[in-house]
Amino acid sequence: MRRQGQGRIINISSVAGFLPGPYTALYNATKHAVEGYSESLDHELRTFGIRVSLVEPVFTRTALEENGDKPDRILSVYDKGRAAMNATWRNGIAAGDPVEAVADKVVQAATEKQPGIRYTPGTMAGRLRLMRRFVPEKTFEKSFRKQMGVAD
Repeated sequence: MRRQGQGRIINISSVAGFLPGPYTALYNATKHAVEGYSESLDHELRTFGIRVSLVEPVFTRTALEENGDKPDRILSVYDKGRAAMNATWRNGIAAGDPVEAVADKVVQAATEKQPGIRYTPGTMAGRLRLMRRFVPEKTFEKSFRKQMGVAD
């Protein structure tokens, strides 16, 4: 890509890269890493005509939840919160965007003349990005924790 003076790198992240939820700390950490890596790489490569973009979906109708690893040992102290979070994930995936919405954003990131750093497929992902950015932190956190079933 450097030799030809242009190129695109598109990394799939997640809304969890900017909005970590409960009971998914390891997943969230990997998405935060993808976000930081991609932003840094974009700064490093842009002078060579290479752009790096992130696609950040939220709930998408896939088998992600079915294929997830289960903990070796389940601690009962987390049962209530975990059950609420699992229900949120199941409902979110069932009502989520089709995989084509993510594919469309990948194509957009790959073909736009002036690509952006972030692409959030579907209405929910875009809405969450705006809310995270503009809603006051305490208000957002209270609402988010309630939605995730871990309200104080």
